[in-house]
Amino acid sequence: MRTGLALLLLSILAACGPAISPSASVSPGGEAVAVNASGPRISQPPVIPPTPPGTNLPAFACADLSGGKTGVANSISARTGETVGYDRFVLQFDSIVPTYSVKRQAKPTFTMGASGQTVTLSGTAGVLVSVHSATGATTFTGPTDLLHPEYQVLKEARQTEDFEGYVSWGLGLSKPACMRAFVLNDPARLVVDLQITNS
Repeated sequence: MRTGLALLLLSILAACGPAISPSASVSPGGEAVAVNASGPRISQPPVIPPTPPGTNLPAFACADLSGGKTGVANSISARTGETVGYDRFVLQFDSIVPTYSVKRQAKPTFTMGASGQTVTLSGTAGVLVSVHSATGATTFTGPTDLLHPEYQVLKEARQTEDFEGYVSWGLGLSKPACMRAFVLNDPARLVVDLQITNS
């Protein structure tokens, strides 16, 4: 009688309580085996890493370069950097990168705008970066003469003009170098890379 009563209570409890099924059992070999595989399985989509910066860049060329858009923009800042394979000069603008030219020179001597005076920068070769329909007179921040004797190619970058829509920077190089110039957006930047060669 007591056994029957105990069985009756167990069956009532089992009927009223939640059904608990094991998620795994142990096989005779000691390995865990999944028992309850019911329910939908949601698999996450594969993660695609973002395109790393510095990809799909133009090739280096031992020639003068030009580009940009027709329009007016204020230059905001200039900076330099070095990385494996090249030294970099960057001009940043507030809206677009206006029309520009990047021209190689045999010497790092540049004319200082409308004054007609000349300045010779560090190095033995030069590059003149000119932007038309740009001004930095009221918006430019930061230094206008960047010295980098520790860089392999770009030794000095100096603003040589900011007058009547023309902004120019002279780059003093340790030796003539092949270049690439391109535009980046958000923010608008003109990037000039100077190739480091093992010659």
